[in-house]
Parts: sequence; C-alpha cells; structure tokens
Amino acid sequence: MTDPGELILIVDDEPDMCWALGHLLNKRGYVTRKALTAMEALVLMERHRFACAFLDAKLPDMDGLELARCIRLIVPDIRIIMVSGYFYRDDVSIQEAISQGLIIDFISKPFLQAEILRVLET
Repeated sequence: MTDPGELILIVDDEPDMCWALGHLLNKRGYVTRKALTAMEALVLMERHRFACAFLDAKLPDMDGLELARCIRLIVPDIRIIMVSGYFYRDDVSIQEAISQGLIIDFISKPFLQAEILRVLET
C-alpha cells in the first residue's frame, strides 16, 4: 500500500500522460516527480526516495522492464507498476515480470482512474 504524501515517480515519454497521471495522484494527496526518459528517471532515483513508480513499457532510451531492473538495484523494495499501450497483461514478459516480483502490477493504456487508485491501495 502506498499512502498519500509518499513520493511517486511517473516515467512516460508522453508529457500528456505524465500530466494526467500526476494530476490524478496529486489530487489524492500523493507527491509526484515526472521523467520523460529512463535516464531522467534514474537521476531522480538517486536524488529522491520513491515509494512507488509508474513506468511506461516503451521509452526512447530504454525498455521499461530494463528500467524496472535498474530501479530495483537502487531501491529493492519500491512498488513498480508497468503502464503500457504496447503490452497486454497476458503477455509472457509481463507475466514473468509479475511472477518474479520485478513489477507488482500492470495497467493497460488507456487506463481508468480507478485502476490507478486500486493498485496504490493494495
């Protein structure tokens, strides 16, 4: 469970998606930082202590699952949620990532606000 007030990282190469997700989370009391690339995300990871991260599966400089692996090396207990319009929940790579504990959940784009809130509350 991620509590309001905790810091959440949003990584997506679409600025509108970062804004929409950030706006939703900020309205609920979460504090967010946004990155448009994996490299920006990794710099933020070194500067801040994030409780949770929403990662796009396809970024311009790194695959989202690879970024998840890098983030786990920095903060092993962070909650990582993959958000993608490219993959589906039943894709083998997503199922493996969930079963291995690399990510805790997967949300398809476009997402419903309730899906985002549900994953934070579980």
